Formats: sequence, C-alpha cells, structure tokens
Amino acid sequence: MPLETKHTSTKRAQAHACKASRHREALRAPRLTSIQVLLPNVRSTVFRKEAHRQSLAVARSDRARRDQAFIEAASNWNDE
Repeated sequence: MPLETKHTSTKRAQAHACKASRHREALRAPRLTSIQVLLPNVRSTVFRKEAHRQSLAVARSDRARRDQAFIEAASNWNDE
C-alpha cells in the first residue's frame, strides 16, 4: 500500500469539502438548514455516574412521587 502524500491527502480533503458543500446546497434547496447538535456520550463512565447521582437525588427528594407522576404522564403518549 503506497504512502499517502501531502498532495493526495489535500486532494482528498478538497473532494470531501466539495461533496459536503453540494450536500448542504441540496438540503437548502427545499428551504432546509443543517444544524449541529452535541450530545453527551451516554456510554461513558462519567455520564453513567452522573446520571446515577441525579436519579438518586430525585428519588430521595420530598417531591419524588410528584416528579415520577409527571415523568409517567409525559411518557405515556399512546395511552390517550
């Protein structure tokens, strides 16, 4: 496998940028706009520990029953 030169990697980057630009233009044609959303990595240990900490705080709250009732009411869309 030949080594990639700076020239070929630049050409590849330019081709990708051109393709991405055409894709964005195609999305804008029907009046759509692209957005970028950054989400936490839910598989990380840090996320898991923080989610657990927060769930314990909610469960131990004096409003735990009301909070849980709200979550269940908001989650039951098919029970209307």
